[in-house]
Amino acid sequence: MTTEGYELRTELADMDFDRIHPWLSTDAYWAMGRTRDNVETAARSSLNFGIFTSDGQQVAYARVLTDHANFGWLADVYVDRDHRGRGVGRMLVEGVMERLEPIGLSRVLLATRDAHDVYARFGFEPLPNPEIFMIKS
Repeated sequence: MTTEGYELRTELADMDFDRIHPWLSTDAYWAMGRTRDNVETAARSSLNFGIFTSDGQQVAYARVLTDHANFGWLADVYVDRDHRGRGVGRMLVEGVMERLEPIGLSRVLLATRDAHDVYARFGFEPLPNPEIFMIKS
């Protein structure tokens, strides 16, 4: 997938953890303080998505944890601050959803504090029965 000078890549080997780790560990409210090892271990156990400029610089990242049959969790969606407002986030989530469609997952979840409108464009909505979900922290 290529749009407006950006390209989507999904190979783990293409992901630039020298960029991804600082994004998540110092600027993403949900991942503050994660170690480099934690970020890379999570990536190895996930489907990975990166947006890259035409010169090969990674400018966005997301990953999906999935059983490849029923369930997926969209996580660690991050767009470099210098590339926000250019449709990169939309391209990233669109690429994720296109990649997941043929798998036929019956449920894809995510958590967000401030981007509900962004994800609503891709069919995400509030949990219909939040009272049945539980969390162990």
